[in-house]
Amino acid sequence: MNAMDPLTFEHKTLAAGQWVELSFAEQMGNIGSEVHRAPKWHIQGNQKRFQGAFERALELFDLTIGSSRQHPTRLKEVLYGRYEFCDYFLGNKLNTDPTKMQRYYDQFALLARGNR
Repeated sequence: MNAMDPLTFEHKTLAAGQWVELSFAEQMGNIGSEVHRAPKWHIQGNQKRFQGAFERALELFDLTIGSSRQHPTRLKEVLYGRYEFCDYFLGNKLNTDPTKMQRYYDQFALLARGNR
């Protein structure tokens, strides 16, 4: 199967085209939901839930990165966010604070909610 085939995604309707219809703020806010869950389950030692949240977050990052309408600055921001998210769980060389990481994504969720 192709890596971008909607059948390989957990978020099948989003992968099938719904994701690109969302605003950047909505996309980042949705990413933030999974970014919030992954450290929570990791800290609590729930490997199954952590793995699910981690994979869903990467999926949403990748859908955003694959969106053809991303401005280069936004693309760089999403790529760095994905890098920072992964780094947190793979040694945390960036010394990322999960609370600060979550606050960053919360701002997008608030912005998206305000634009409805």
